[in-house]
Amino acid sequence: MLFSGPIGKQRRIFPGEKAMCVAIPMKIVRLLPDKQAVVSYEGVERQVSLRLMENCQEGDYVLLHAGYAIERLSPEAAEENIRSFAAMRKELGLE
Repeated sequence: MLFSGPIGKQRRIFPGEKAMCVAIPMKIVRLLPDKQAVVSYEGVERQVSLRLMENCQEGDYVLLHAGYAIERLSPEAAEENIRSFAAMRKELGLE
């Protein structure tokens, strides 16, 4: 089984090892047709589905899971999550 780590990185999960999914706050930078959008986090952009969300606008922050926006965040909550991710990366020596 593969585990998606930091954006764009994957590693193998071994038997008995635990893993969890983490929803990453990303900012909508462009709305596309068919309830799609381009979102961005730390310079990485990806296309995602907004089919589970209503009334998303450019500039909104959303949480992603498996290519779908699943929740809208206030800018304050998004920034708090982003700071927490940065602190975790620093603590783990990933910066």
